[in-house]
Amino acid sequence: MKKQNKIKKIRNIGIIAHIDAGKTTVTERILYYTGRSHKIGEVHDGEAIMDWMPDEQERGITITSAVTTCHWNDSEIQIIDTPGHVDFTIEVERSLRVLDGAIGVFCAVGGVEPQSETVWRQADKYFVPKMAFINKLDRIGADFFGTIKMMKDRLNANPLILQLPVGTEDNFSGIIDLIEMKQIVWDDETLGAEYQINDIPKDHIEIARKYREKLIETLAEKDDNIMEAYLADIQIDAKSLYSGIRKTTIDLELIPVLCGSALKNKGIQPLLDAIIRFLPSPADVPPIKGVVPESQEVIECRASDTEPLAALIYKVSMIEGRKLSYARIYSGKINAGEDVYNPTRKKKEKLSRILRIHANKKERINTAGAGSIVGIVGLKESSTGETLCTVQNPVILENIEFYEPVISVAIEPKTHSDQEKLENVLEKYMAEDPTLKVKEDEETGQTILSGMGELHLEVVISRMQREFKTSVNVGKPQVVYRETIASGSEAGAIFDKEVAGQRHYGEVTIKLKPLKRNSGIKFRSVINKEIIPDIFIPAIEKGVTESLESGSLMGYPVVDVEALLVGGSFKESIGSDLAYTVSASMACKKALTKGKPFLLDPIMDVEVITPEAFMGDVIGDLNSRNGKIDAIEPRMEIQVVKAEVPLARMFGYSTSLRSATQGRGTFTMRFSHFDRA
Repeated sequence: MKKQNKIKKIRNIGIIAHIDAGKTTVTERILYYTGRSHKIGEVHDGEAIMDWMPDEQERGITITSAVTTCHWNDSEIQIIDTPGHVDFTIEVERSLRVLDGAIGVFCAVGGVEPQSETVWRQADKYFVPKMAFINKLDRIGADFFGTIKMMKDRLNANPLILQLPVGTEDNFSGIIDLIEMKQIVWDDETLGAEYQINDIPKDHIEIARKYREKLIETLAEKDDNIMEAYLADIQIDAKSLYSGIRKTTIDLELIPVLCGSALKNKGIQPLLDAIIRFLPSPADVPPIKGVVPESQEVIECRASDTEPLAALIYKVSMIEGRKLSYARIYSGKINAGEDVYNPTRKKKEKLSRILRIHANKKERINTAGAGSIVGIVGLKESSTGETLCTVQNPVILENIEFYEPVISVAIEPKTHSDQEKLENVLEKYMAEDPTLKVKEDEETGQTILSGMGELHLEVVISRMQREFKTSVNVGKPQVVYRETIASGSEAGAIFDKEVAGQRHYGEVTIKLKPLKRNSGIKFRSVINKEIIPDIFIPAIEKGVTESLESGSLMGYPVVDVEALLVGGSFKESIGSDLAYTVSASMACKKALTKGKPFLLDPIMDVEVITPEAFMGDVIGDLNSRNGKIDAIEPRMEIQVVKAEVPLARMFGYSTSLRSATQGRGTFTMRFSHFDRA
């Protein structure tokens, strides 16, 4: 029972937001007020504890998700601070996969920005309960209620306002707690460590009562107990409200909204209280489901130390050249020195060390139980997205989805010693980052490095130099296109050859049909088994799939195509898998060239924020880049232009935008889909 109580005291949370909304600043304050750090590290000084990589400190952004643990009110909070830049979305994706709750941080000036939408949808995908913290209320242009409206409009969220700001911009002085009906004011001299709880000032009491009434009304719609008390006109106490808010938050029905200014040290302690009160422990969320490898039976892995082991590796780090695996333990426990089983690779692995992580600092521990997020040293073959369990109770947890790269550069080593190190270094980075791909161009012999954006590739190349002293020459960024066909086509091929003293025969006819965008690749056989026996169908599918990895135009992967096996022939005793794979590949290649192939561009969702005076120039520039303007929204004294633009036309856009707007315009872009430009 004690162990179950211990699990109920754990909170695994992520801090998610758009770049510059203040995620890392919020995390730094949490660490300071919980006593985990004794000095507030500022992002703009390059001293944030969670942004410990040299590239993060230089650029003032979060690149890699950092883990830490702190304690508040007898509870343990395990925090993952995630990046806000679109190029590092995979870091958010894999963090949200293993978290039980999330805090969306919104800038009170910018509101719900593009990457905020992306990470919010990622949290929705994994059914993660969320709270919102509206930050930067001290900034000029801060709009608390405007941000809440944007949450409703853009995120389709159902916000529950728990706090109101007292004053805005330079006059922001504290918050009103609508549950306790008190005002909280922070002491600047103690860097916000001390605060006073006062009665609400007379000039704010009316608005506080109005929004407390709204809070109870919103909660009553979702909670039967509060609805009964509300209809009976019974006074609803704070304890009942806390209980109702917790239930509706965990059930994904409401989003509690808090506010403050992390940089000015206001609003963090109530946020910590809310994390403990409203976000779930590992025991409060539904048990994660896994599949037994042999039987494919779906089982539940309950959050208890006494259950069989089920842990997911959500991240691998190769910093300092050594492999450190980050894992979330869903059920069971692990001990240092023990063997665990990886059912995906069917291999046993030894846990030589278990570490509790605090950013880049590590503390050795002997054992870790359900609900823990730990670092593991000693796993040689296991990688991101794979499960650790026991041989006696094998289980495979759902893998993490990875994104396909959209941009690539050619790299070549500068010296002979760099040449020797390059392959090994790139292997380490690919193990760490599944969105990074490396391939050799067969025609030119160049090494092609592909990633999620220019910044992503820049950081990888910078780290190669810093961490492994490997220098490379870098070519201009190239777009990673896709190929497809405009019309249906059909072609056949025969493979009839002697290989290693044995004759192989296979004849195949393949028909290709174009599909609508984002359909991927499909394969079907429409012949009966008298023409070609069923045993050879997988070999034919393999040949088709392999041939579609490289198109007939420029060698890019082919998408949005259905391949049908419509004909062929079989000869007894000499029909073989090899022959059918090769003939299917040949037939598919022929059909591709007949199908009027064309390129698909990666199309980016672009959002430009510009003062109204420069709107004409900004729209003209986007039109000149083949951009399609989707919407123009006024926001305070600025305009937000939303457009879809081919990635190939976006190189150098930041310079053009700066010169067109006298340095006052900013933009963000994220991958949307592949389409004909």
